[in-house]
Amino acid sequence: MENNKDYERDEIFTKRVKAGKRTYFFDVKATRSNDYYLTITESKRKIKDDNFIYEKHKIFLYKEDFAKFVEALQDAVDHVKNDLMADFDFSQFDTEPEPSESNNDNNKFGEDLKWD
Repeated sequence: MENNKDYERDEIFTKRVKAGKRTYFFDVKATRSNDYYLTITESKRKIKDDNFIYEKHKIFLYKEDFAKFVEALQDAVDHVKNDLMADFDFSQFDTEPEPSESNNDNNKFGEDLKWD
């Protein structure tokens, strides 16, 4: 039987976003043939029997879908900000980025999600 660790690839790059009880992980991983893909993981902390457990949901995103994904995400965010909540001041959520394991911490929201 094949070892399960073959399916868990080492991260080439990782970015963590803390959001209350949720944490989002953006991980770049490599295939055996040195192709790259992105996993987006939502980790949600829950209480069960006086202990914390983490419920995880994962999305695999492949290079051929990067541009479509980023465009759809930006369209959805723009729709909320400009059409549904145009009078809301979203600047209250603008904060300094948390230290991360990458060297690209000076990016503004969304800029680190653009693939050209």
